Amino acid sequence: MRAPTRAATRELFETADDSLLDLVDNLLNRGVVVSGEVLLGLAGVNLVYLRLTALLCAADRLQPGRER
Repeated sequence: MRAPTRAATRELFETADDSLLDLVDNLLNRGVVVSGEVLLGLAGVNLVYLRLTALLCAADRLQPGRER
């Protein structure tokens, strides 16, 4: 799969009518994983390493078989 060109990306953002609320709603319905790493060091010596991972999704997506 090829990456979109810069012009195609710009056109997509200019013609998009979705609001931030629509974007967040879509992300929560599908789910998204956010991960990152933090490395703290001093004088070339690594002192602290943190690896963070978070799953963001709607609560009903975790156990879809459960009904209230």
